[in-house]
Amino acid sequence: MSNFVAPEVKKFVAWDYVVFAALFLVCASIGIFFAVKERKKKTSKEFLVGGKQMTCGPIAFSLTTSFMSAVTVLGTPSEVYRYGASFILFFLSYALVIIFTAELFLPVFYRSGITSTYEYLELRFNKIVRLAATLIYILQTILYTGIVVYAPSLALNQVTGFDLWGSVVATGVVCTFYCTLGGLKAVVWTDAFQMIVMVVGFVTVLIRGTALNGGTTKVWEDAYEGSRLNIFDFDVDPLRRHTLWTIVIGGTFTWLGLYGVNQSTIQRCISCKSEKHAKLALYLNLLGLWTVLVCAVFCGLVMYSHYKSCDPWTADFISAPDQLMPYFVMDIFSSMPGVPGLFVACAFSGTLSTVAASINALATVTFEDLVKKSFPSLSDKMSTWISKGLCILYGILCTSMAAAASLLGGVVQASLSIHGMCGGPMLGLFTLGIVFPCANWKGAIGGLLAGITLAFWAGTGSFIYPAPPTKSIPLQLLTLNCTLANSTEALTTAAATTAAPDRPFLADTWYSLSYLYFSAIGCLGCAITGLAISFITGPSKGEDIPPVLIKPVCNLFCFWSERLKAFLWCGVQHDSQEVDFEKNLPEVITNKTGTDDTFKNIINKENKCQFPCYNPEENSYTNMSRESRL
Repeated sequence: MSNFVAPEVKKFVAWDYVVFAALFLVCASIGIFFAVKERKKKTSKEFLVGGKQMTCGPIAFSLTTSFMSAVTVLGTPSEVYRYGASFILFFLSYALVIIFTAELFLPVFYRSGITSTYEYLELRFNKIVRLAATLIYILQTILYTGIVVYAPSLALNQVTGFDLWGSVVATGVVCTFYCTLGGLKAVVWTDAFQMIVMVVGFVTVLIRGTALNGGTTKVWEDAYEGSRLNIFDFDVDPLRRHTLWTIVIGGTFTWLGLYGVNQSTIQRCISCKSEKHAKLALYLNLLGLWTVLVCAVFCGLVMYSHYKSCDPWTADFISAPDQLMPYFVMDIFSSMPGVPGLFVACAFSGTLSTVAASINALATVTFEDLVKKSFPSLSDKMSTWISKGLCILYGILCTSMAAAASLLGGVVQASLSIHGMCGGPMLGLFTLGIVFPCANWKGAIGGLLAGITLAFWAGTGSFIYPAPPTKSIPLQLLTLNCTLANSTEALTTAAATTAAPDRPFLADTWYSLSYLYFSAIGCLGCAITGLAISFITGPSKGEDIPPVLIKPVCNLFCFWSERLKAFLWCGVQHDSQEVDFEKNLPEVITNKTGTDDTFKNIINKENKCQFPCYNPEENSYTNMSRESRL
């Protein structure tokens, strides 16, 4: 029971519902538009990757919106409000992630002509590795999507009065509807619209909140006095929740697993009409990531300025920190009907885009890696119908998974923890294949198992035994100006401590690692174990690996010596990549251990269609010639 009298905060009114409903209507309309426009193009490739003719602009918007979900809209301002603006350091992580993705991973995936990123693993290793990675990705994406659907619905329900399960079901139904009707093109163009809605929502909150709290200078002064601007913490202790090192190093590993090798990202990039467009989309997307990050961080600072003397969480006006942002919006816009609806539309724009991206990516991976492998002779029409059926299935599954998400705690930490535990080992697996020619399929499987084991060991342990409060203490939050409900004294801080239960030794060491390091643990564990097993069992011969499947990273460090570069290529014929790859691929695949005859025959038959050529006019690899043959 709260010791304070909660101020009256209005709930949703008719105009708010109108604005919110308009968002869902526009999204559904985009799906209908592309269903009608593309009705004569019935191939699964058109449906799943937009015919690989997309341009960089809408793809950049789509990437930003998909990964800046409602977790960002609701969770990041709350993080800044409670812990300070150190979250802004993620701009360094984002920059490193985009550079690695655009220059290391994307060229390999794009030039390989794949639709599912896990096709690469069969080309590089074998079908066992591909299947294992596919199943892990499906599990990771369904879990993450459950959080993305449930968390904002719960926060908005308890603050605005918006129906909890109504919003969960509406999100699932609308996303499934336009994914199933319009495919990737509908998802991408809907994301572009939702990006605009998200930024407009943030800017509206910033303008109103800043004006009510005395202007930008006053907000900055309040943040400084409240220690919210202590951004650079150089403590190297890996148990500290957020420091410069955990955010830049751990955040880079976490987001690289999310961007560099994630099907949702790569599927959009390879849908571009050329590699140049795909890279440009990634770099333009970086500007979008920075924009949304800055907006979210400043919203947190404005919110702190507004509540610096009467914290609604400490005073029990709300039941969870993730409700701070919607509570703030309903508070400052109480006299402006319709504007809270715009913010809810902003939050749900992130949710819709992420859920749609997940459904589309899950359908693609399942069709390419499971269905198509089992039934290789499906007609184009049947393939398209199966793809649409998979969209419906995963829409239902992701919506249902939202019910389990309430057990996972704060939305930012929960979502990044899942990505770290699953995405880290996957990042390590693809790094093994792309960077180390000596890695073989036994090392890949062993490394993946080791990475998954280490990451889940640390992640599950941290869930059961949370880190000591000394490693993640929120900054001081006051209730001095809150109205007392009775004669009890006002609380001055948010720190309500309880007696610590008995904890094993690992609870204060291994289990207390910052959640941002889970991905690094999984990635490094996978890569190191995979290399060790590969050398023990006999490394792969570089001559047997098509050059397009390996990125010669050593060229950056050995540019001064052609002989040293050739030595570090481990036998891979990078100097003849453009000329010999298509001719040699069938022979290479034939010699792969663990690859069955069916797959060899498919690769031999579809070789010229599967791997696009270099287009000198574009100065880039392009899908144009391949599409003309479809």
